[in-house]
Amino acid sequence: MNLTEWNARLHGLVIFRALLDDDVIAKFVDLTDRMTAASQSTGAVCDAAASFEAALFEHTTNFGEYLSAAVLEAETVCVRQAAVSEVPPVLQTALDNELDFLRQLCSLTLDELLDAAGAADELPFLPRWETKAIDLHAAYAQRMSEVGKKGYGMFAKHHVFTVENGQLVPVRYPDPQRLDELPGYEQEREKVIANTRALLAGMPANNVLLYGDAGTGKSSTVKAIANEFAADGLRLVEVKKNQLYQIPDLMDKLAANPLKFILFIDDLSFTANDDNFAALKAILEGSVGGRARNIAVYATSNRRHLIKETLSDRTGDDIHEADTRQELMSLSARFGLTVTFQRPEKARFEVILTELAKQHGIEMPHDELLTKAEAFAIRAGGRSPRVAKQFIEQCAAGVQK
Repeated sequence: MNLTEWNARLHGLVIFRALLDDDVIAKFVDLTDRMTAASQSTGAVCDAAASFEAALFEHTTNFGEYLSAAVLEAETVCVRQAAVSEVPPVLQTALDNELDFLRQLCSLTLDELLDAAGAADELPFLPRWETKAIDLHAAYAQRMSEVGKKGYGMFAKHHVFTVENGQLVPVRYPDPQRLDELPGYEQEREKVIANTRALLAGMPANNVLLYGDAGTGKSSTVKAIANEFAADGLRLVEVKKNQLYQIPDLMDKLAANPLKFILFIDDLSFTANDDNFAALKAILEGSVGGRARNIAVYATSNRRHLIKETLSDRTGDDIHEADTRQELMSLSARFGLTVTFQRPEKARFEVILTELAKQHGIEMPHDELLTKAEAFAIRAGGRSPRVAKQFIEQCAAGVQK
């Protein structure tokens, strides 16, 4: 394949068109553009080659490894089609042809490019990127078979997302919380874990309300579950209350994705006249479209019924006061599973303290540890796993002695 063909095939990508938006690959295309230009100059080619290598070396020194990873993670029409049905013959042929071309590209060196441009002896001072021969056909077929666990596009690179202007945005540095770092509420968490396993297995899964006192690990439980099951195809989408109206459109897109999603709403509560109240009711089960089987809503709240009520709400002038109260309580009833996280009694608090002390390597007599932790909890407003963790972290930092 000569230089003009390399350049034309790059610009003619159809299935893997999205690769051209990748910064490193875009700079490689620019390099071939400069080399094939009728008025090419050594300076322009040198600048393009250096720019490409600088971008590549930020990730790896091996172009074959970088390109193959980009190919396997790319969101394409073929991988979306394969997730729901057979890939049409026209698309399959195009896919095979482009994979064959990209396989050859993984092994292409700078010297081979310069030789194809008739400039084999030029730019000897530039570093040479490494290459890697890879069977992209086999690797891509394997990835297609695992798309329900590894995902594609940004879902292959990230497992936690937020919502901005109705679009998913990856969280590059999510909370690394693990389940084995959360002692004391194993029985409560097991219900949520079992529901998550059902979601991953494609079985009917409930929307979950984690309700209870502040600092008892409700949010940490959801984040830890997302980390625990990321490799099994679970993705977490954190949604703020004022974004709920944007979620129906987003759910329609996620419903066609082979991965499983938790829509996570933290610290949820409403006032009686809150417009977001009706939006969440529709998301949970009230819309005509029904619920997607690969999506569940997990919400945390310090309020069992989610609605802030006042005494005047109960003694107001509403003629059908009972109907109104039923309406207000109907939201929490739409969560099929409610798990209560109560403030720990003394025995559970001591279990949590002991386990956290082990995790952090705290060497302190047990009785002294418990006595100081109780005093710390009183000053902090009461016992909770959060208070226990704060105390242990202060001990590890040398603040508590």
